[in-house]
Amino acid sequence: MKKTLFLISLLATVNLFSQTDSRIYDIINSVSADRIEKDITTLANFGTRHTLSDTISETRGIGAARRWIKSEFEKTSTDCGGCLDVFYQKDFIKKGDNARIVHDVWVVNVVAVQHGTKYPNRFIIMSGDIDSRVSDPTNFTSDSPGANDNASGMAGTMEAARVLSKYKFENSIIYTGISGEEQGLYGGKGLAAYAKEKGWEIIGILNNDMIGNIKGVDGIVSNVDFRIFSEPVPPTETEQERRARRFYGGEVDGISRQLARYVHKTTKTYMPEMNPMLIYRLDRFGRGGHHRPFNDAGHAGIRIMEAHENYTQQHQDIRVEDGIEYGDVLKHVNFAYAKKLTAVNAINLASIAWAPPAPKEVKIGGIVEPSAKFEWSKVDGAIGYKIYWRDTTSPTWDNSRYVGNVTEYTLDGIVIDNFFFGIAAVGENGHESLVVFPNKILR
Repeated sequence: MKKTLFLISLLATVNLFSQTDSRIYDIINSVSADRIEKDITTLANFGTRHTLSDTISETRGIGAARRWIKSEFEKTSTDCGGCLDVFYQKDFIKKGDNARIVHDVWVVNVVAVQHGTKYPNRFIIMSGDIDSRVSDPTNFTSDSPGANDNASGMAGTMEAARVLSKYKFENSIIYTGISGEEQGLYGGKGLAAYAKEKGWEIIGILNNDMIGNIKGVDGIVSNVDFRIFSEPVPPTETEQERRARRFYGGEVDGISRQLARYVHKTTKTYMPEMNPMLIYRLDRFGRGGHHRPFNDAGHAGIRIMEAHENYTQQHQDIRVEDGIEYGDVLKHVNFAYAKKLTAVNAINLASIAWAPPAPKEVKIGGIVEPSAKFEWSKVDGAIGYKIYWRDTTSPTWDNSRYVGNVTEYTLDGIVIDNFFFGIAAVGENGHESLVVFPNKILR
């Protein structure tokens, strides 16, 4: 009998700390390709969603599009008993602020907040861009359906809200449609500033920009590959932090990189058929997306997008030229693939929102010793902690040890010089915080 009880207890412990939760599979199965197709179609049918386009019409332009998005978030809120706080966040941009602002404009974001039950002032964000464009970024009248760029990301964000609104979370989740991306990341700048003004603690942002194309201009067709872009270290790091990296490491271990690794791990755990590709770069070469303003403000932020782009379908006037169809139209969107990437977002939002906060302070020591020593700050709501480590050349956290509800631990026999380390907090439901790279040295 004692042996049976021990085995049951052991199995429960293994399940608790293996990052498996049956609700995550329910979330994956609840994401609907049909609803995503319907929403992408509606967005594309507004004709153009250029940031400077019509705001009066009920059927055409960015004004009609954002009102519809807000109404859909409000319907979701009604269905969950008012669980979403839906509102506009806006900033006025004057003509000439940059070359793409050819007349005064209100840049308006649509925000839906699902408040957490335990840590309501901590927010994990999923975003999609509302706006679209053709070849000329100042052309705000021509048809610009933006079916993939970025009705796909916007529809995915709306669908994630529908699915996750059925659950309660310890942390808050923000679902948002952001405007002004094509004119200079204005919406992201405005929302990041709004978050600072409100004193929100931002865990991170999952920026979804183009999640619907599987046929690349490079000839590759894949419905399982996707990219996770993340910058190595925060642009807000201090000179003291930069100098410390020369001696202690951390060149590829900033907060955005830890968010990217979290998404990679969660995806491989629950959706092993997918191939998340960790791209060690802020964004595509020389380009930018709406996670960048959050990075600039010191928050973790990543871009999730398709792996194989087709440039004939981005930022193009709709036309046929030399037998090639140009334009970002509905026929090029793979809705089943958009469903998969929406599910990737939804399960990571849920996992993070169900997890306790990460330790604020992680100390490491063990110089010229055959062991690695750690101390970390206690986390409210954590029932234990995990130490992660990896080879210095590995992109992912490959080794871990659950060490219980302690705030210091020594890994005997592990030489500190040969590995990188991090600490995550574990909640009673088994969900883990993001990994924290050591930020202090034990003397």
